[in-house]
Amino acid sequence: MVHMTSRVLTVGFDLDMTLIDSRPGIHACYQALSARTGTYIDADLAITRLGPPLAEELVNWFPAEEVAAVADVYREMYPTHAIAATPAMAGAREAIAAVREVGGRAIVVTAKYEPNAKLHLSHLGIEPDAVIGDLWAERKAEALREYDAGVYVGDHTGDVRGARTANALSVAVATGPCDADELRQAGADVILTDLTEFPSWLAGHTEAPL
Repeated sequence: MVHMTSRVLTVGFDLDMTLIDSRPGIHACYQALSARTGTYIDADLAITRLGPPLAEELVNWFPAEEVAAVADVYREMYPTHAIAATPAMAGAREAIAAVREVGGRAIVVTAKYEPNAKLHLSHLGIEPDAVIGDLWAERKAEALREYDAGVYVGDHTGDVRGARTANALSVAVATGPCDADELRQAGADVILTDLTEFPSWLAGHTEAPL
């Protein structure tokens, strides 16, 4: 086991429903996309299953061969409709600050299109050390390994799988579409109600003997 004193603690965070409540912005963007394409999208339903890549949602509403082109339209419309409408989750800023207070690095690893992920964080004044987009589930391990992340915080069972693939500690917050039982069954090491509980958990984690 490598001791904390010999390397910087790096904590990865998911974005949607972990650091930001992206439901109102995504809802508005789906409604605008529906109006633009003339295709019905149940935005109320779509925002109950955030986490997976955009294409996995669009295939429910568009023919498979159109999904890539529609996804490009959605991403182009996204800054106009989704950024200003999206607040930070309770405890998000404090969670990033807590990592810094113990001398660590905070990175964001998300399935969201990276330029739009950066727009969200900039708009909210949240400044992680790095933002890596377009990675979902097990593929999140690519960035977690690259940055030597020892902890990954997320709200979805896909985030748990990403952490476990990277051999990082999986800290799950029950603020997204997956409840505590689902997260636990997926293999989360730690379950928090939300990010407001993260600073005290991190303090205990970094003080614990390794």
